[in-house]
Amino acid sequence: MTIKRSSWSIPYLVFLIIFVVLPLVLIAIYAFQDGQGHFTLSNVTRFFSDADSLGTFALSLEIAIENTVLCILLGYPAAWILANKKLNRSAVTIVLFILPMWINALMRTLATAELFNMLGITLGKGTLLYGMVYDYLPFMIYPIYNTLNKMDKSYAEAAEDLGATPLQVFTKVTVPLSMPGVTSGILMVFMPTVSTFAISEFLTNNKIKLFGTIIQENINSSMWNYGAALSFIMLIIIGISMLFQGGEEPAAERGIV
Repeated sequence: MTIKRSSWSIPYLVFLIIFVVLPLVLIAIYAFQDGQGHFTLSNVTRFFSDADSLGTFALSLEIAIENTVLCILLGYPAAWILANKKLNRSAVTIVLFILPMWINALMRTLATAELFNMLGITLGKGTLLYGMVYDYLPFMIYPIYNTLNKMDKSYAEAAEDLGATPLQVFTKVTVPLSMPGVTSGILMVFMPTVSTFAISEFLTNNKIKLFGTIIQENINSSMWNYGAALSFIMLIIIGISMLFQGGEEPAAERGIV
């Protein structure tokens, strides 16, 4: 009996349904139910009328934007150097950026908090941003590095042949062509920052609460429906953010033509 090639995808399909689709469906169901299981919109409307939740969400966006900007400022030069064969001739350098990711993120956060305590540094927003950048910087570097590494070098060579300076080549060729990697890096850094809670708890002694902390507190307090509603709102924001990623590469190419 001949087995169709498509049959090999069945185990992956079952896995996605059980561990991806089903949890998302359950979140949506709980978000629009009250404690008795009746349909309601009160969980969603409560978020927009709750000053504490809105304030926490606004602070989370602020921290996420600052963390993302810092990761871009630090990550883009690092990715450019890694992808430049003249400046980086060893694959060992790339591995060095991967090494921290081999350690559990929670352990890295605890170690960072202990380092601040040993140095006598007061935990607050500054230490939180430091920990955020430390944890998420690799997620900004590697999408940009992969894009730069796969970039067709003939564009830069053509610009140089037409008399462009190195700065013009970088700003008008390299940067536009690398925007798909930058966009991917932004999504991989921004959204986890908004929804995280462990990093803010350990690096601020729970002085600063992010949106993920509010979700965790509601779930731990058995307020499943409101916690699910907050998670559902996060999913909508993530979905909207993903829409802005589509079609980025053709636009970047058009920018240099």
